[in-house]
Amino acid sequence: MIKQLRMFTTFLTAALLTLAALQAQAAGFRDFGDYQLHWSVLPSTFLPPEVARANDLQRSKGIGIVNISIMQEQDNGTLKPVSGQVEGTVTNDIRQVNFLAFRRIQEGDAVYFIAEYQYPAGELMTFNITARPTGHQQDLSVRFTHTLFSD
Repeated sequence: MIKQLRMFTTFLTAALLTLAALQAQAAGFRDFGDYQLHWSVLPSTFLPPEVARANDLQRSKGIGIVNISIMQEQDNGTLKPVSGQVEGTVTNDIRQVNFLAFRRIQEGDAVYFIAEYQYPAGELMTFNITARPTGHQQDLSVRFTHTLFSD
């Protein structure tokens, strides 16, 4: 029962992160040939309290969540999530840099790397993310910007 609840919570978290990112128009990806790096950014208050608690995420105005997925293209053209390492920074308008502490969340075939960060409402934040899929020798690096507003 607990395992089923955990699987459901993880699935719900992933679905909510995806939905929230689409609503906030803060999702994107970059193609690296055999791999794609997908990202989404959202205010932590988009998560229901029970989902935040189950995944040890803080819900608060001014706390954002960045979600990274590493996808590998299969021979049939479909994408498969893969594990690896993700690190990065977020920089505000006045060039203050904060390191992102990514946590890997894996449930079944799904693999996500999630980090929390503080943001001032309405400020453009720049993300510099580097990922390395397990067994891959090259880093996959992306830079993107996003502005969040507190609800």
